[in-house]
Amino acid sequence: MSSTLRHVRTRLKDLADQAGVSTATVSRVLNGKPGVAAETRKAVLAALDVLGYDRPEKLRNRPQGLVGLIVPELDNPVFPALAQAIETTLADRGYTPLLCTQSPGGTTEDEYVEMLIEHGVDGIVFVSGRHADTSASTERYHRLRGRGLPIVFVNGYAAGVDAPSVSTDDAVAISLAVRHLVSLGHRRIGLAVGPDRYVPARRKIATFATLLDQREPGADVTPHVVSTLFTVEGGQVAGGELIDSGHTAIICGSDLMALGVIRVARSRGLSVPDDLSVVGFDDSPLIAFTDPPLTTVRQPVVSMGKAAVSALVAEIAGQRVSRTELLFHPELIVRSSTAPAPARTSAPADSAIGS
Repeated sequence: MSSTLRHVRTRLKDLADQAGVSTATVSRVLNGKPGVAAETRKAVLAALDVLGYDRPEKLRNRPQGLVGLIVPELDNPVFPALAQAIETTLADRGYTPLLCTQSPGGTTEDEYVEMLIEHGVDGIVFVSGRHADTSASTERYHRLRGRGLPIVFVNGYAAGVDAPSVSTDDAVAISLAVRHLVSLGHRRIGLAVGPDRYVPARRKIATFATLLDQREPGADVTPHVVSTLFTVEGGQVAGGELIDSGHTAIICGSDLMALGVIRVARSRGLSVPDDLSVVGFDDSPLIAFTDPPLTTVRQPVVSMGKAAVSALVAEIAGQRVSRTELLFHPELIVRSSTAPAPARTSAPADSAIGS
């Protein structure tokens, strides 16, 4: 047996073992033959990459163009997660993503857009950008559409802009969190969110106010909502105010805020969840391993990333996608940061959310 043939058989066996398939299946994939499931084909190609083999020329993804991806600072773990989901899907569709991350005092969204245009991108995905800020002008996006550049928004609907939009349903998120806490007997429930000029925060507040009004018509929501920043420090500030006003449970606009609430609670000698229940938002990576593991509302990051890319690719191909905002239902992930309300707590008459 020649060394070359022996090498080929060894390679096929290695790939088959890595992918968990037969050598015959590996051979069919490498030769581009039909009759192999998409997931199986993907596993074989992944095995090629893992073992360091070059993909056959005909199996290589040929770049179709460049796509810009503009995200906020990466301090909040949900943004890297969204970026990864979008970048992976773009690569699978044959596009090369150009990631642009913002930081305070650094390159602005508008400056990134100009750079991307200079690079000849085929489209841009905006994640939680100026489109989510109700105080910002949308003229910048109208100009982009005026030059025919396809764009897609993620988490932040901009009314009147000719672009597809993909978001987590914030109303459902708050409803899930409130229902969970009410089922545990909490009546003094607070909401800690970021600046209310941002669409996601505004929607969370609106839903929270509606739920309060349903339970107690005419009740003032103001004492139960604190708007700060979507950061650990912001959570500390909001948590301190809500704890001081007697709340036994706090829903947060981000997992980072929730960690800040837990920090300030402990600094005051309170136990989470025995004295205070805390609910986050995002289900960021590693949140399940915090102390205590955080109950949170999970954004469907992968599904949203795929939907955003599908919309953009269709627009690039000249197909018009619906301008109705595509809302994705989040999922409540119950862990150990929520528990029944303290038995000693009684709810003041002007502050009830619950039955």
